Amino acid sequence: MRDRVDLSILVPVCNEVDNVHELYLRIAKALQALGGPAEILFVDDGSTDGTFAVLELLHRRDPRVRVLQLRRNYGKAGAYAVGFRAARGPIIVTMDGDLQDDPDELPKFLRALAEGADVVTGWKVQGKGPWHRALPSRVFNWVLRRLTGLPFHDFNCPFKAYRREVAQELDLYGELYRYILVLVHRLGHRIAEVPIANYPRRAGVSKYGTGRLVHAFLDLLTVLFLTRFSARPLHVLGGVSLALLGLGGAVALGLTAAHFVGYVWLGLPEWEIRTRPLLLLGVLLILAGLQVLSIGLVAELLVRGRPEAREAYAVRRRLP
Repeated sequence: MRDRVDLSILVPVCNEVDNVHELYLRIAKALQALGGPAEILFVDDGSTDGTFAVLELLHRRDPRVRVLQLRRNYGKAGAYAVGFRAARGPIIVTMDGDLQDDPDELPKFLRALAEGADVVTGWKVQGKGPWHRALPSRVFNWVLRRLTGLPFHDFNCPFKAYRREVAQELDLYGELYRYILVLVHRLGHRIAEVPIANYPRRAGVSKYGTGRLVHAFLDLLTVLFLTRFSARPLHVLGGVSLALLGLGGAVALGLTAAHFVGYVWLGLPEWEIRTRPLLLLGVLLILAGLQVLSIGLVAELLVRGRPEAREAYAVRRRLP
C-alpha cells in the first residue's frame, strides 16, 4: 500500500543536470519546514545531458523522490499532462527546474488554497531578468488580459498550486501550458494570485526562444476558440460565413443594379458585367462563405459525436 501523500511537488526538467540536485535540496528544506508527508515528482522530458542519472541517484537516496522519464521531448505541456496523472497528493505544486522558482514561497500558495482557491498562480514581481526577456512577457500578459478579461499579471508563471481534481481536468498539449489560467477559469474554478520573487538562471540554457512565439500565438487562437466556441463552432464560423456571403452578395447586387440602371434603363453605352474584376471578387466571396459555412456544419457534427481523448505521451521509465 502506498504511503499517504499530502503534497506533490511536480518539476518538469529537460537538460538541467547542473540544477536538479540543488533544486532538490531547496525543495527538501522547504518540505521539512512545512512538515507532513510529501513527494517530489520529477518528469524528465527527454533530457540528453545526464539529468536522469542525477535524478536516479536522488531517488535512491530519498524515497520521496519519484521520476518519470519520457521517451522523447514532448514539451512542458506533455510533462505536465503526465505528471498531473501520476501525482498522488491532493495538492500539486508545479515549478521549473532552473532554480528560478524559490521553494520557500510554498506557504503563500498553501495559504491561498486554504482560503478557498482552487488554483494559485505566482506573480513574479521581482527579478524578471533583462529587458529583452521581460518586455515580451509584459506584452504577452497585457494582450492576454485584454483578450480574456482576466485580471492576472503573470499568466505564464510556472510556479502554481492546484487542487488535484483541477489539475487532472486539464487536457494539455502544444503550448497550452501558457494558458492554464484561461482553461481553469473556463472550467469554473477559483483562481488566486500571490506575489513571488524570481531568480536568474545560474546554469543550463533557457528553453524559451523566439521560435516558440509562433506556436504560442497559434495555441492562443486555439484557447480562445476552446473557451468561447468549442461547444458551438458554427457560432463563430457561421458569423464569418455570413460576413463573406453578405459582402459577395452586395458586390453581385451592386454590379447587377449598375448594369440595369446604366445600360437597360438609361441607355448608356454597353457595360458588360462579365468583364469587371468585381464580378470575380463577388463570386469568390460567395464561394468562400459557402465553404466556411460547410466547415462549420461539419465541425458541429464532430463536436456532437466526438469521444473525449487525451494526447498520449510515452513514458520510458518510472522510479519507483
